[in-house]
Amino acid sequence: MDARPPRQSLDAAALATALGPRRGEVRVLAETGSTNADAAQWARDGAPHGSVVTADHQLAGRGRLDRTFTLPERSGIAVSVVWRPEAPLRHWVWLPLAVGLAVDATLTDLGVSGHVKWPNDVLVEGRKISGILLERVETPDADSAAAAVVGVGLNVDLAEDELPVPHATSLRIAGARELDRGRVLALLLGHLDAVYRRWELADPADLRAAYVARCDTVGRAVDVAMPDGSVLHGTADDVDDDGRLVVVGPDGRRTAVSAGDVTHVRARD
Repeated sequence: MDARPPRQSLDAAALATALGPRRGEVRVLAETGSTNADAAQWARDGAPHGSVVTADHQLAGRGRLDRTFTLPERSGIAVSVVWRPEAPLRHWVWLPLAVGLAVDATLTDLGVSGHVKWPNDVLVEGRKISGILLERVETPDADSAAAAVVGVGLNVDLAEDELPVPHATSLRIAGARELDRGRVLALLLGHLDAVYRRWELADPADLRAAYVARCDTVGRAVDVAMPDGSVLHGTADDVDDDGRLVVVGPDGRRTAVSAGDVTHVRARD
């Protein structure tokens, strides 16, 4: 019989206390289809920068390539944040990659060793613990800047038999020192705020260097499923200034990939 204590709902008051003063409201929902969809609508309605939507149970979470997923109730974190960047749109390509660094930093604080898989999955021992989705949201008010809605899913209190796919993992399985979702969420939101400020102020070369240092894809043999249905085989050699994965093919040709589903073929040398 499982002796694990019952999973607790998020405590909105405790979360607000842990976060301290913030720009923007934090909405804690018992259940929703997608926190990103909720945050996107809120952004259209004028949600200020830094507004947060999270839920105890997300029924139809959305990931990259229109994939959907769900987790057992109160077993993970589903959170979306509204950002209103003033930087030119061409710099937005680094936002989801920077968010990967925030999740990675959260794991480090929890005593878990992780890495980023290009572009923005976060892995622990080669298994996915977190996924990230960023969406651009136009607002009806012509005077308002477009919003960036960034969604993060993080597996927290899942046992092996509850994982959505065999190659997933969770903070519980990884031996994290903290499994209270409210505390983990407060920690994550703090890192998201920090990485956003870093993105706003950093030299692109600095952000790129920080990302490459934590990217487990660089240096690996990869297969990249391209949007046109073809598969690119080669070695991931670098991430360029535009956040694209640079893959060197068997013929030595270098291809910069801006979108594609990457499979790690072998361990890093």
